[in-house]
Amino acid sequence: MNISLITLPNLLIAFIPVMLVSWIYFKWSLNTAEVGVAVVRMAAQLLLIGYVLAWLFDQQSIWVLGLVMLVMSLASTWIALRKVKQARMQLFLRTLLVITLSSLFILVIVVAGVLSLNPTEHARIVIPLAGMIFSSAMTAVGLAAERYHSDRSKGSGHVEARNTAFNASLIPITNSMLAVGLVALPGMMTGQILSGVSPLLAVRYQIVVMCMIFGVAGLSSAGFLSWIARDLMTPRR
Repeated sequence: MNISLITLPNLLIAFIPVMLVSWIYFKWSLNTAEVGVAVVRMAAQLLLIGYVLAWLFDQQSIWVLGLVMLVMSLASTWIALRKVKQARMQLFLRTLLVITLSSLFILVIVVAGVLSLNPTEHARIVIPLAGMIFSSAMTAVGLAAERYHSDRSKGSGHVEARNTAFNASLIPITNSMLAVGLVALPGMMTGQILSGVSPLLAVRYQIVVMCMIFGVAGLSSAGFLSWIARDLMTPRR
């Protein structure tokens, strides 16, 4: 049985649970329109990004790959600082540098060291990995910034707030590492197994992914807290 192929009729079956939940929303007089918009946007956005990725994967240009990395860097930095709007522009360039350098450092280790790939010839592998790395850096910096600002506002000193914020920024990935294989199988590993890859090989890839996410989260968070965080409490006029 070829479970990697999902036909359009089979894909529509996946919307049956969505329809059931939408009916509950309607029956209980909740915001059904919001659910409808969310489902439509989800499907439209995923279909669109599917076409975009298909085009990107066919390109073998370092410039196209570099442009993708730039967009990821800018977007992840902007989103990471969304909770500190009063100092967002002041911190943006340095945070961009921290996230970009941390992410590219981890990406080079994985692509060139672990996988031994040529980035321009294997964009279908490099781009998804870069997405996971930049996303992890974004989440870690966002958590660190929010926690540091909160603790300093309550009177904590820099070192205490820094240490607490660093620990908080790594809680999501630490919990994932503790639970992986026991509570849940990660999405990447599950996808590989469903596509027919040996579980033993899928496990190796998942170990690489978990290590790179932990690494970039720790480096980007530490870089932000060591170099940038103090300015959260002293925004320039």
